[in-house]
Amino acid sequence: MPVFKTPFNGYSVKFSPFHESRLAVATAQNFGILGNGRLHVLSLPPAPASPLTELISFDTADGVYDLAWSESHDSLLIAGVADGSVKLYDTALPPAQNPLRSLQEHTREVHSVDYNPTRRDSFITASWDDTIKLWTLDRPASIRTFKEHAYCVYSAAWNPRHTDVFASASGDCTVRIWDVREPGSTMIIPGHDFEILCCDWNKYDDCIIATASVDKSIRVWDVRSFRAPISVLNGHGYAVRKVKFSPHHRNLMVSCSYDMSVCMWDFMVEDALVGRYDHHTEFAVGVDMSVLVDGLMASTGWDELVYVWQHGTDPRAP
Repeated sequence: MPVFKTPFNGYSVKFSPFHESRLAVATAQNFGILGNGRLHVLSLPPAPASPLTELISFDTADGVYDLAWSESHDSLLIAGVADGSVKLYDTALPPAQNPLRSLQEHTREVHSVDYNPTRRDSFITASWDDTIKLWTLDRPASIRTFKEHAYCVYSAAWNPRHTDVFASASGDCTVRIWDVREPGSTMIIPGHDFEILCCDWNKYDDCIIATASVDKSIRVWDVRSFRAPISVLNGHGYAVRKVKFSPHHRNLMVSCSYDMSVCMWDFMVEDALVGRYDHHTEFAVGVDMSVLVDGLMASTGWDELVYVWQHGTDPRAP
């Protein structure tokens, strides 16, 4: 299966929503603590035994923690950077003409970027400054800042069906549901007893959301009745860093963890763990599933490697 070696530690990986053979990787030097960052745009080879090739890369003065592809322009990428900036890149232009814009409003690290999949003109960023910001491509300043969380906001994700609704996951152990038309959050879910590192909406049921926590578990919630989770997924040995619902199957999701594994789950069955991949040799911190190719997965980690593989196969197989 295709592999790519990054010079820095991997932080996030995302498949292009336009090109089935393209993906981008966010990386940070020295495990993101101090140093530079780099954004890689990679291409899948025509033959699975060949390596991933780099189409272009962009250097930053600080680590890149997350990225999002635009849903309206196939060459546009948005990066969340450790210095608090949000940078827009056009992969069709050479590095000297990038970034197109650097938005400097967050006062601490930007840990998450999510592009609105239904409206397609806006995106949200989540930061360690305890806030989420709403942006549009055509404005040099944010439209709104959402400030209710009492600690770092690690993740924010748009609802796949409702254009104005998003969720945020925080180190204050809550997930909040927001509607950009409302003055404050519309729902607070006390999801875990420890920090919540990630949240994601189900792509087929807009009332179902998953949370991933330092407590090593993933919990699945129905926001119509959130007093108790509808499913609790145990199997990771350390904090769960990312969780992502499948774009192709209602009941499937993928996660990655500081236990160095990537796991596939079916949250509707009792034996929920349906696949476990132990190909990384350091913290696995980035994972994604292709929206264009059913079962195609990618992961990255602090071992400076990017893997792309089909679910059910060995990511390390030649």
